[in-house]
Amino acid sequence: MLHLELIAPVATLLDRHAKARPDKVAYWDSLRSVTYRQLAERTAQIAANLVKVGVRDGDRIAIYLPNGVDWIEACLAGLRAGAVLVPISFDAAEAEISYRLTDAACGLVIAHASRKELIAKIAGQAGISPQVIHAGPSAAQAGTTLEAFAAGATAPPPDPDDIDRTSFIIYTSGTTGRAKGVLLSVRGMLWIAAACWAPIAEIGENDVVLSPLPLFHSYALNLSVLTVLAAGASEHILERFSPQQVLELMQSGQYTVFPGVPTMFHYLLHRAGETGVARLGNVRLCISAGAIMPATLNEAFEARFSTPLLDGYGITETSTMVTMNWLRGARPLGSCGLPVPGLAVRIVDPVGHEDVAIGAEGELIVRGPNLMQGYHNKGAETAAVLRGGWYHTGDLARSDASGYLTITGRIKELIIRGGQNIAPAEIEEVVIRHPQVADCAVVGVKHDTLGEVPCLFVVAKQGAFDAASVTDHCRTHLSAYKIPEAIHLVAEIPRTGSGKIMRYKLVDGLKQG
Repeated sequence: MLHLELIAPVATLLDRHAKARPDKVAYWDSLRSVTYRQLAERTAQIAANLVKVGVRDGDRIAIYLPNGVDWIEACLAGLRAGAVLVPISFDAAEAEISYRLTDAACGLVIAHASRKELIAKIAGQAGISPQVIHAGPSAAQAGTTLEAFAAGATAPPPDPDDIDRTSFIIYTSGTTGRAKGVLLSVRGMLWIAAACWAPIAEIGENDVVLSPLPLFHSYALNLSVLTVLAAGASEHILERFSPQQVLELMQSGQYTVFPGVPTMFHYLLHRAGETGVARLGNVRLCISAGAIMPATLNEAFEARFSTPLLDGYGITETSTMVTMNWLRGARPLGSCGLPVPGLAVRIVDPVGHEDVAIGAEGELIVRGPNLMQGYHNKGAETAAVLRGGWYHTGDLARSDASGYLTITGRIKELIIRGGQNIAPAEIEEVVIRHPQVADCAVVGVKHDTLGEVPCLFVVAKQGAFDAASVTDHCRTHLSAYKIPEAIHLVAEIPRTGSGKIMRYKLVDGLKQG
């Protein structure tokens, strides 16, 4: 059942496929493609040149690029150089970029040439001076280029074979304001390829994946980058998701697998209804993760397209997937499936921590070879969630008699908007700095297509209150998906005696209003 041959150092996987299928296209985007032979050669050259300019074992390299082949090469070359990779969203706000660069102490940034001035500005304000390697069509005008690093190396790359070492720091929003850097290994990530994507989704060398997933996200890094490589498959990387483009590309018949988040499948279904599309070409499987898939959406999608849409549950702290519905066999709609082979899961009482009865709700905890190594520079937070070898997810779930799990809610106050995690406290820390705001709180409210969106409640200081000014303030300091959908003025923010926000009272107030 387990495809353990997929768990190997990146250099081993590249060498394997360069010999077995040298001229097969590994990845392509709207600008260029790369075969497995080219990918092995180019990443070796880039890695060797990274070492030549001073990158040493364990150094942190930030990847600040849009989706594309450049991203893939930067990632794989960084691993071959022995670096720890820090993916950064290409849409991140300045403050978010600065925090990641400084918190992870990134000594080098591989960035798109269009971000040259922004990187310089952030570096100057933060008092740091990382080396910058530029990518993209105008990279030559910006300075040192990734393309130049792909040629001319005289020494072999380090190619570390220790796949248990920390190889990624992936920042994820939590219940505290600042994002936490999750420490992950190549082994943990490839375990999901070997135990989930290969045996359950049956992804293999004959698959052609069409991926709109943002590569900085753990779900995409695991499936769209590392699993495609490990399996020897091919992949078309989209820079952004467009339902019309995806439906048009699928009609070509060359794609077999499409991974997405629930919001994407909602938009695909809606667009197909407008245009009359009833089939997805030769796509044999769609995969959903990142947020809870409504059973009604799953059912409607499969009914229209006659294509399986498999839902699963995953989190960054477990190298993504914890449970998954199988391509074959029973599949209760609304459930996130069975535990991935090799993982142990329990549903426990959040207070007493005893296992609950079948069908009862409790906190989902996980143990397995895919657990994170901890949070970067956050010992207390790590100790709070990793206890006795178990990761405490903070998510509520229940299990049926056959072992299928359903996620029912969250102990955490995390908002999941279209598959993107949003910490209410992160928005609150930004809003409270606005000169017209005396106090504030953020809650998640239900949304028909995005699942949840952030809603802001504000206690204004004396004088005029300008909601548009607060929204503009948020746009300056936060990514677009974190901007509150609505702002409500209130007389006070309900809090407990210890000062914790009672968010449920704000939600109840919205319902009554």
